[in-house]
Amino acid sequence: MSSHASPRLAGKVCLVTGAAQGIGLATAEKFAREGAIVVVCDLKRDAVDAAVARCREAGGAAEGEVANVADRAQVDAMVAAVMARHGRIDVLVNNAGITRDARLQKMTLEQFDQVIDVNLRGVFHCAQAVVDTMVAQGSGVILNASSVVGLYGNFGQTNYAAAKFGVIGFTKTWSRELGPKGVRVNAVAPGFIETPILDTIPDKVLDHMREQVPLRRLGTPEEIANVYAFLASDEASYVNGAVLEVSGGMTV
Repeated sequence: MSSHASPRLAGKVCLVTGAAQGIGLATAEKFAREGAIVVVCDLKRDAVDAAVARCREAGGAAEGEVANVADRAQVDAMVAAVMARHGRIDVLVNNAGITRDARLQKMTLEQFDQVIDVNLRGVFHCAQAVVDTMVAQGSGVILNASSVVGLYGNFGQTNYAAAKFGVIGFTKTWSRELGPKGVRVNAVAPGFIETPILDTIPDKVLDHMREQVPLRRLGTPEEIANVYAFLASDEASYVNGAVLEVSGGMTV
């Protein structure tokens, strides 16, 4: 960004869930650099505080909220606190997500429920908690984290794929319902991104993942954050109901 241009998200109150690491943290930092007032949401206070500090180092205004998106009461309390401080919410990035991988024959009900609760129900909770505010404002942006797994499925990820397919269903439906009210809803479908989620994956598997991508590398969290920043900004004012794949072309 050139120094004389005004930041793309200047003064916008932006709530990012799962913002203490990975894509969420990169997105919070990017939004901070773009002039947003960033609300960092995650599960642990120390991780939230560290992310807030990084956003402030990036030159932005930032504050933290500790909440589990799977718990509706915690989500409502978080949104109420943000409203009490700012009186508005301009952007919600539904980024929080977990994995509990297992093949269909081995997957426990607990593994299934945990992923659906966070990755699907949590997206619903957060969107429903902010939607009345955005409709009353006549403006707002909801951005949902899907995945290439939510487009094509993936071995061992029955729960995760179902949730990420479901998030696309949310996105398409809400864009129809909320578009007339001035609220845009879009989804981003990242491919293989270098985040802490990949820490447990063996090098041999990572090499195979890279070979599947025409760009021959994994993506960075910042490359996803850049897309979120575009979609959150007025530059994307006519983008609604879209699912933007950011995968280095792995599904070509």
